[in-house]
Amino acid sequence: MADVESVPDGAGKPPPYKDPDDGRQRFLLELEFVQCLANPTYIHYLAQNRYFEDEAFIGYLKYLKYWQRPEYIKYIMYPHCLFFLELLQNANFRNAMAHPASKELAHRQQYFFWKNYRNNRLKHILPRPPPEPTPAPAPSQPPPTAPLPAPVLTPAVPHVPAPPSSLPPGAAAGASAMSPMQFVGTHGTNMPKTDMRNPMGNRKRKMG
Repeated sequence: MADVESVPDGAGKPPPYKDPDDGRQRFLLELEFVQCLANPTYIHYLAQNRYFEDEAFIGYLKYLKYWQRPEYIKYIMYPHCLFFLELLQNANFRNAMAHPASKELAHRQQYFFWKNYRNNRLKHILPRPPPEPTPAPAPSQPPPTAPLPAPVLTPAVPHVPAPPSSLPPGAAAGASAMSPMQFVGTHGTNMPKTDMRNPMGNRKRKMG
């Protein structure tokens, strides 16, 4: 009895478990497993092998929710795993993922999210340019016409009457038809020649 009383309380209990590497290996294993939940095919594999019927495994899924805390979430490279981890807390989702059609639906929705998430996010992040002002419609006007050239004013030429003819009306046509040579040949011998020296010579003779 003395030996039993001398043993301190709690001496027969095993010491608490302590990771030899300060939990580094456990951290990496749990990080790898939780990120595998981002793959719907892997979740379908767990459901097909009845992992979701084990209460210990369901408790383990609840334990892994600590990865949603800020000091741990910075190590997550595939954030979809946290979305599926939250869905796995629901029994209906765990049962539905056992069917191939549900797995294909989840995979297709995940693909469309990856395809359009960046464009949808940029619509909310990037500032939108202001709308361009629309020009007011111009009033309906007739098409412009080319200006007409200014009229050129021509000076009025006064009408000058023809000089009266000394010939009789009947001879006017014949006289106009005669050429200058004919006129000289017919009338040249009858025309008197004036000698400018004769009058002067006669005056000298008379004065002498």
